[in-house]
Amino acid sequence: MRFRLTDDQRALRDGVRQLLARRFDAEALRAAVRGPVRLDRALWRALGDAGFFALRLPEADGGVGLGLPEAVLVFEEAGRALLPGPLAATHLAAGAVPGAAEGETVVTAVDGGLAEWLAEADVVRGDTAGAVPLRSLDPLTPLHRVPGAAAAPDPVAVLLTAAEQLGTAVRVCELAAQHARAREQFGRPIGAFQAVAHLCAGMLVRAETARVAVYAAAVTADPADIAAARLLADEAAVRGARDCLQVHGGMGFTWESEVHLHLKRAWVRTQRAGGITESEDVLAADLVAGTP
Repeated sequence: MRFRLTDDQRALRDGVRQLLARRFDAEALRAAVRGPVRLDRALWRALGDAGFFALRLPEADGGVGLGLPEAVLVFEEAGRALLPGPLAATHLAAGAVPGAAEGETVVTAVDGGLAEWLAEADVVRGDTAGAVPLRSLDPLTPLHRVPGAAAAPDPVAVLLTAAEQLGTAVRVCELAAQHARAREQFGRPIGAFQAVAHLCAGMLVRAETARVAVYAAAVTADPADIAAARLLADEAAVRGARDCLQVHGGMGFTWESEVHLHLKRAWVRTQRAGGITESEDVLAADLVAGTP
């Protein structure tokens, strides 16, 4: 299969990146981490105005009328920027929950026994009886534990999570390469040392492998392809962020750096949409079914 972005898809990706650079840049990210954990409603409405949530809603219903490949590109950019909030839940609610498509209504959902941004949400999909707040690893993803049986994850939610993980994998690869070129030891950029170069090369390989899998799954929408993409994207995000921390050394653990925030968000995302185990089970079942 060949997958090449069209001019319109590139324009969409670049437009979202520019929007986030204006509305949620590195300084805004640091300010959000330092301040009380609150959802920026003005930013949420700006996302709605840009069509973020209504992207896959038919034009006849007031949406943009695009498909999963475009949604994946948009969510990749959100992951790259560490955009906070129940993005996937609100996106999936567009057309079903009034105001969700426009960014006027914040929607969250019970997902695998957890609910993100429960206190900030206007609408919650799923039963939250007995919900208990948890101390989240990620300072920009407040969590509640919700008792009860977990429902089967929506494959689209799985794919959008994979896209966000891909965004983190790509971003930490960029950060590691930038630091490796700029930081010097013994009169040479640290990227000239083999150990650092190997870390950066491994991050790039995992990120690009995950990119191929995520983009292909967006085209086929096959549950097994989505499960495989999720596994590869989770690995690329978590291992990439950990290796990026190694490249940065102690600097990566400081609040002035975004590296540790990517690692923490990547860890939290691995618990979404059934988690890694659910995707492993889907992929294993598909492999067994195809065995003669």
